Amino acid sequence: MAGRLPVAKTYKLFIDGAFPRSESGRTFPVHGPDGTLLANAARASRKDLRDAVRTARAAQEGWAARTAYNRGQVLYRVAEMLEGRRAELATLLSDTGLATEAAEEEVEASIDRWVWYAGWSDKVHHVLGTVNPVAGPYFNFTVPEPTGVVGLVASGRPALLGLVSRLVPAIVGGNAVVVVTGGDASLIAVTLGEVLATSDVPAGVVNILTGDRAELLPWLISHLDVNAVDLTGADDDLEAEVVAGAAANVKRVVFGDVEEESPYAIADFMEMKTLWHPIGR
Repeated sequence: MAGRLPVAKTYKLFIDGAFPRSESGRTFPVHGPDGTLLANAARASRKDLRDAVRTARAAQEGWAARTAYNRGQVLYRVAEMLEGRRAELATLLSDTGLATEAAEEEVEASIDRWVWYAGWSDKVHHVLGTVNPVAGPYFNFTVPEPTGVVGLVASGRPALLGLVSRLVPAIVGGNAVVVVTGGDASLIAVTLGEVLATSDVPAGVVNILTGDRAELLPWLISHLDVNAVDLTGADDDLEAEVVAGAAANVKRVVFGDVEEESPYAIADFMEMKTLWHPIGR
């Protein structure tokens, strides 16, 4: 039909498996490298952050209680769905500044990395855990357990691969995550949220907030119900007093590498628990 108007996509937050607008009603524009308006995205508030953390806390125990094999199956299903939307993801990356070939390569690398980490779900315990020699009639085991609720600051570049490289290691071990991102990376992050919303990942395991990272980050780091924060994607000029907010509840602070592909990236979000058991009982 001649003269029809295209239907612009609305990018919202991703909280508890749904896509609410920010409670503040705020949005911010996302532009391409040439200044073209790509979309308006929701600008999350402190209230949205609190809602996301509360949702993650409610979802984390059930996700951790699943078998490691089942978590791997669920995450592999996400990779299947990413494969089905690879053209859309590559177009989004191209719109925000990547060359077409580079965008396609990043999508492929992101899917491959998602599959790689999904495969570690029922293996990482054997790598990180151990049987400890002790002087006495006891078995002594060290086993990894999820940290709990993880706050994650998404990197702007590479937008998709950077997010996948830190998100999947956090959730594969049984954690729930609150992602904070902004700028043009917001569009790719919310699109990933759409994939998660239609996959088997339980609602609340992954929550995505778009907006001003400088506004949200101090409250994420200092939130008493967040057990760990991954600052890999944070700006280099992050103030020391902001990071010091993590000391309020002695939360773990992680600085990783988006180029890393290692089971020890999963260990960043695990706690080690030591168990004693008498021999013969």
